[in-house]
Amino acid sequence: MRVTGGELRGFNLKSPKGSQTRPMSDRLKLTLFSMLATRDQPRGRVLDLYAGTGALSIEALSRGAESADLVEQNAGMCAIIRDNLTHTHLSSTARVHKQAVATFLAHPPQAPYDIVFMDPPYADPEIATTVGAVAERGFLAPDGLLVLGHSARREFEETIGPLVLEKKRCHGDSCLSFYALGNSSSDI
Repeated sequence: MRVTGGELRGFNLKSPKGSQTRPMSDRLKLTLFSMLATRDQPRGRVLDLYAGTGALSIEALSRGAESADLVEQNAGMCAIIRDNLTHTHLSSTARVHKQAVATFLAHPPQAPYDIVFMDPPYADPEIATTVGAVAERGFLAPDGLLVLGHSARREFEETIGPLVLEKKRCHGDSCLSFYALGNSSSDI
């Protein structure tokens, strides 16, 4: 696994051995960041829920985001995230939160985020509820974007709480759904 663009392009990132995570493929990551670039993203604050190895936040920071909060409940994965942040010299611009996503979302944010990445386990039955909570609890900036990684076999509503689906892209069994607040105007 590696950083695919920006200042840190080509940096290799640590990932766990075995199948405890499902890292986003480089191809899907390139699609994601190409689509974000059409919206002058990434910029500002990033929230990475179900952060895994931290690859999405590190990629966003490499491409211009100002800061990132990474939420991961697995202690071993948090150690890998910290190693990856140290290796890429991004420790000063990112914070790792070792806790469940629901616990993190239970507390109001200091300020909303410009991008929220969610790449949860595909079988998680609470994905739609978590997507709604991000917007309803003020985690997403008015012109922000929530990017949901999910299985192609799983469909989500075009409207989840105040969020509206803007685009969806799939490669194999992996899809990206881009949601924005219903009152925002964006082109992805």
